[in-house]
Amino acid sequence: MKPSDSRATALIGRLIGDGFIALALLVWWLTARGMPEFVLPTPLRVGTVLLQLSVEQEFLQHIAASTGRILASMALAFATGTALAAIARFLPLWSDVIDRRLIPVLNSFPSVGWAMLALVWLPPGEAPVLFTETMILVPFCTVIMLQALRDMDAELLEMGRSLSRSRWRVAARVVVPMLMPYVAALLKIIYGVGWKIATIAELFGAETGLGALMQRAQQSSDSATVFASAFAIVIIFTLSEKLLIDPLARRFRPYQEKT
Repeated sequence: MKPSDSRATALIGRLIGDGFIALALLVWWLTARGMPEFVLPTPLRVGTVLLQLSVEQEFLQHIAASTGRILASMALAFATGTALAAIARFLPLWSDVIDRRLIPVLNSFPSVGWAMLALVWLPPGEAPVLFTETMILVPFCTVIMLQALRDMDAELLEMGRSLSRSRWRVAARVVVPMLMPYVAALLKIIYGVGWKIATIAELFGAETGLGALMQRAQQSSDSATVFASAFAIVIIFTLSEKLLIDPLARRFRPYQEKT
């Protein structure tokens, strides 16, 4: 495909995407005109509330609380999932136990179930929310990291071992670069899923966070704040993805294409 054709295709795709958003906003506005604000506020009202909230310290504290929980749960889930994947990959005795028994259970166990168990097992506060988010993310990490370990190039590993006796050097120069494309893709997945489940997990006892804010707004029939909080999450996720996760994925994509 010629460069001019590629640019034209990209431009048309962008116009279609922007047109779809404009159409959705128009339909939203037309629908909201005939409804009470507590049922469906107008886009203008939601935008106004979002701007008002964005300069309030309490709202920023809610964002910081949700973001901190998501990052902590991502780190815990990644460590747990990688450990389980390594056990399944390098200890054949445990391979079937983890791959064919544990992973299906973790994948199918309902999110609300983890939240309910967290409330029973753990004291109120941060622990139940963090536990719920972590347990939901663990199967994603386990499945992708297990596949990453299985896809490692045995010839490259053998070459690395022949050039250096240091396991740490082989791990840093050979193993980590082979795993990083999978890690970048995994981070993109669990970061998005993390934001989806964060607000739900925060409904169960959290005093801070965007989920707690949305719950209080719902109890007072403040639909505009509910919508504004939801769109704040969309904005935060989009900016984080474009500025942090996508550059990381592009950084390791050349290696993935070579292999």
